[in-house]
Amino acid sequence: MFLKVHRSLRDGDVVAVCDCELLNTTLSNGEIEVHITESFYGNYRASESEVRDALTRAANANLMGERAVSLAIGMGLISPSGCIMINNVPHALIFRM
Repeated sequence: MFLKVHRSLRDGDVVAVCDCELLNTTLSNGEIEVHITESFYGNYRASESEVRDALTRAANANLMGERAVSLAIGMGLISPSGCIMINNVPHALIFRM
């Protein structure tokens, strides 16, 4: 998975994670179009342990792909019903308040 942590002292860190095969692709479904870019999701190939650690500390997270979303579900951070599908690819957002 690719991992990028967007640092924000004011609002807390935003963690972006996507499955490797999705990087630099565009998914669309009706009016929804998502560009999965290196500028947002990064180019660092993270281990599952690194992703878990980043998600544990994140204020917010943006997850794209089966592995990324399944990891967050397994950690109890989201439920399957809290995800949407875009071109048969799961996507989830996590907001902590």
